[in-house]
Amino acid sequence: MADCLTAAAAAWGDRLGIAPHAFLAALFAGNDDQILVGRVGEAAWWRTIADRLHLDERQAAAIRADLRARQTWNSALLTGLRRIHGRATITIVSNAWPDIRAGLAEAGVLDLADTVVLSCEVGYAKPDPRIYAIALHSVRADPADALFIDDTLEHVDAATALGMSGHLHSHTGQTLTRIERFVESAPLPHLGYDH
Repeated sequence: MADCLTAAAAAWGDRLGIAPHAFLAALFAGNDDQILVGRVGEAAWWRTIADRLHLDERQAAAIRADLRARQTWNSALLTGLRRIHGRATITIVSNAWPDIRAGLAEAGVLDLADTVVLSCEVGYAKPDPRIYAIALHSVRADPADALFIDDTLEHVDAATALGMSGHLHSHTGQTLTRIERFVESAPLPHLGYDH
């Protein structure tokens, strides 16, 4: 996702005559305690973005559509997760805006998850321990029986502080190897995965 945001920021910054970091600031400044935790809805947040960028509704809709079209999924990782589905419980735990659920469904990601815990729906975002507790409760798992995978060290550290095993995702092959080892060694394996 970071790569597609970088490319989008460059493209839209150029079109709007602003620096890429200013475009990203318009999208995300203040989102952590607003849309990311469900205090503000998608439509209201996009009105805020439009105001920040001095856009009309049509222009804001074009940016929104472009960002959605640029969203990609790690197909190799998803294939690996499909292989272990049924041998382990898979929970997606994501800091996300409300429209992500539709994107997850369209990409077939919801089909491989037993549960999905989204920050915008539960009111807490990683690394808040409450989102991990909700995820564990959703599958009736003890922390010691769970492996949490994320590409942000702070999020992995928060999970391990609660007693889960953790893995910092940086390479798909290494992550899949870690998952396989965990599934083979754990009596009741539960995987928490951030898209």
